[in-house]
Amino acid sequence: MKTNDPRKKAILESMKGGLIVSCQTQKDDPIYTDTMHIKMAQAAAWAGAVGIRANSPDQIKDIKEHVDLPVIGLWKVWHDDTDVFITPTMKEVTAIWEAGAEIIALDCTKQRTHEGTIAWNLLDQAKKEIPEAIFFADVSNYEEALHAIEHGADIVAPTLYGYTKETASIEEPNMREFARMCRDFKDEAYVMMEGHIYTPEDAMKCIFLGAHSVVVGSAITRPHLTAKRFVDLLSGYQDNWRDAEKAKH
Repeated sequence: MKTNDPRKKAILESMKGGLIVSCQTQKDDPIYTDTMHIKMAQAAAWAGAVGIRANSPDQIKDIKEHVDLPVIGLWKVWHDDTDVFITPTMKEVTAIWEAGAEIIALDCTKQRTHEGTIAWNLLDQAKKEIPEAIFFADVSNYEEALHAIEHGADIVAPTLYGYTKETASIEEPNMREFARMCRDFKDEAYVMMEGHIYTPEDAMKCIFLGAHSVVVGSAITRPHLTAKRFVDLLSGYQDNWRDAEKAKH
């Protein structure tokens, strides 16, 4: 069942029906500056966003100092032997919490991690060690969403649809599968949409399907990828922009 903790519930209910903006920059992005993530978050707050999603303890701290919105924190760590890169161990979970994020996002797929564990097993440990945190399960399909909810995830979202071997070739969000998640899990957890949403109209479709809120990143905060989508189409799909989107940094 959904959390009964008044503090957690207040944070989660404050996001209902709204936009969460993913404000992330990597040092090899063409738009990178030391303060770009702060400007992104301030622009999102100005626009009326209900929350921010941010990567790495340093960027989370910066954003919390400048923007009064709940932060979904994660820490991307890449290894060549795995596709698990979102908050893969307790080291990252702890650092995100200490940086000030109210909500911790982690990979809750059934993929194997660099450490040889199954990604979704981390949720149990994280909840035990930091019970005060709200946990956001990044999954790629219905089965993983169900598993995450059964293990106490407060939020589930198909963030990793398109980032696992089974879903690597997809181009669009699976709205039918997402609607199924909303119908089946709405009383058990907060179901949010994240991944492959590029227009306000598509975000609104997700709300009509039952999303508690919608997370949008690339379409708002990564103009170089927006430009690359145009170039990809205009050049006859000779250069797949998703390769850039999925790049390890």
